[in-house]
Amino acid sequence: MPVYNGVETTNGDSPDGPDRSKAPPPRDSRDLPSLMLSSCYPITLKFMEVGYRVKFENRNKGSNIKRILGHEPTICDQIQERTILNGITGMASPGEILAVLGPSGSGKSTFLNALAGRIQSNSFTGTILANNRKPTKQIMKRTGFVTQDDILYPHLTVRETLVFCSLLRLPKSLSKQEKTLVAESVISELGLTKCENTIIGNSFIRGISGGERKRVSIAHEMLINPSLLILDEPTSGLDATAAYRLVLTLGSLAQKGKTIVTSMHQPSSRVYQMFDSVMVLSEGRCLYFGKGSEAMSYFETTGYSPSFPMNPADFLLDLANGVFQTDGVSERDKPNVKQSLIASYNTLLAPKARAAFMETKENGIGSYNSKEHRSSDRISIDAWFNQFSILLQRSLKERKHESFNTLRVFQVIMAAVFAGLMWWHSDFRDVQDRLGLLFFMSIFWGVFPSSNSVFVFPQERAIFVKERASGSWPCSRCSNNGC
Repeated sequence: MPVYNGVETTNGDSPDGPDRSKAPPPRDSRDLPSLMLSSCYPITLKFMEVGYRVKFENRNKGSNIKRILGHEPTICDQIQERTILNGITGMASPGEILAVLGPSGSGKSTFLNALAGRIQSNSFTGTILANNRKPTKQIMKRTGFVTQDDILYPHLTVRETLVFCSLLRLPKSLSKQEKTLVAESVISELGLTKCENTIIGNSFIRGISGGERKRVSIAHEMLINPSLLILDEPTSGLDATAAYRLVLTLGSLAQKGKTIVTSMHQPSSRVYQMFDSVMVLSEGRCLYFGKGSEAMSYFETTGYSPSFPMNPADFLLDLANGVFQTDGVSERDKPNVKQSLIASYNTLLAPKARAAFMETKENGIGSYNSKEHRSSDRISIDAWFNQFSILLQRSLKERKHESFNTLRVFQVIMAAVFAGLMWWHSDFRDVQDRLGLLFFMSIFWGVFPSSNSVFVFPQERAIFVKERASGSWPCSRCSNNGC
């Protein structure tokens, strides 16, 4: 975990930050970056021959019935294997943006999950090194991973979302006021000041825009000041201008010495110009890895060049899909574009990528002393109750909008009125009447909250998986909060 020094404190200890009505005038934006480390520990990420296969059982219709009846499984029912990634080699350096391009189903998300250490399977092969060493737990703490879907609480504001996240993820050496100031500095750095008091929202609740929601997801990871930031299609669902502004933000983070690895589905031409390195994937195979400015010239040397000026990203995606327009050649006479590009990559670029991976000399990368940052994994009782209370407060703030909506209040009032009318003139000496009322109350207050909580689990499970993967807190606290 990074160490934050020179942090000013403010009054107020509420989980959603100091009281705005009693807060001093806004701080100068030049003071905010002092809350975060001015420079981060650089990480050079190298990966060689990364592969991943999944096994699945191909069953025909009615195969389960045949098994029940005792029939032997046919050949079609046998376990098959599918290759998701095959021989991916390359590297990402500090201060640069590595963009992974490819059509849907090319293995981009699986590849990023592998780089983030989120694939724990015997089917994963290859070598991934951080600063020429296998990634350690401390390196993983310096790695931020932004998923493709923005998994956020819809009823919390931007400020509340980031303050609660900072209270959970930042080290206990910081006070609550200091963690709040760190969240405010990230809000300012990512340009979320105008919408900090606006709720996140979702498809049913109006809130912030899609670009702002994506920046909030990035801010989640920026709270820990990561050295390596991995983003899975951060521009998905954004228009060209919003996508460009988001990549501009990533570029400013890369200039601070961070290593940025992101996947893109269809970037615009000006977004493509901001990529330092580009990797093109197709069906789990690599077609190109190198500088983004040299991609077009490389494919031209292999015999593939556009017939008119076009967006380089569009041209690369056409090649990844096996589409290339050749004048005077019929569709059946066209060569297999993908196989040709894979062969060219294995001949021209793959040896260079392997040679770069084998280099062990570190240029400008300081040694990392794990003893200085080693901390005990044992959780004290005070820390346990502290984070439990934070989760409870966050859950209450999120659920109060559903628990006290008009429909549910009306249901409770009507149930109370009906119960009062039914047992109004009941004789207090009648044991059966009293048992009936007790039974009615126990059933109502047992079934009613349970039926409402069923709809909470899908959302809570997604957030639990996300925060559990990032190491925000042990799962025992979530189970005690009803997650």
